[in-house]
Amino acid sequence: MASNHESFWALHSFAFIGHSAVAAFPLLSYRAAKKQGKKVFAIDPSAPVIDNDKCFAKLADLPEKVDAIVIEVPPRETSQWIEQAAVAGITDVWIHMNRDTPEALELAKKHAMNVRTGTCAVMYLSKGFSPHMIHGWIQKIRGKF
Repeated sequence: MASNHESFWALHSFAFIGHSAVAAFPLLSYRAAKKQGKKVFAIDPSAPVIDNDKCFAKLADLPEKVDAIVIEVPPRETSQWIEQAAVAGITDVWIHMNRDTPEALELAKKHAMNVRTGTCAVMYLSKGFSPHMIHGWIQKIRGKF
């Protein structure tokens, strides 16, 4: 049976949220999901284009509703993205490790969101041998995958 983290990637469409003026956009996970045939949208309030794809400033700007979001912004911005997801009716959320805050998690709970956090998305998306796959194996051994 798939874990909650693994089941996230069974969804079809995703918005990957970054803020490249402050920190690197989550290109590894964005590209890996795209390579797997997932429908992906880049959300970055400070970039018009990400990886040759049109970039959107906020969730409300997307041309269609997505199944889930991946948040990889500075922790002080995480709550605002949780709020935007709630307004958009998105309940499946991945908050990249070390990007969550107690306030963001409480807000997500208030909106009955299924939040995955505490780990790196790339280890679930990597195919073949990579450092991320090794990390995944370690997490499986620890029962945390």
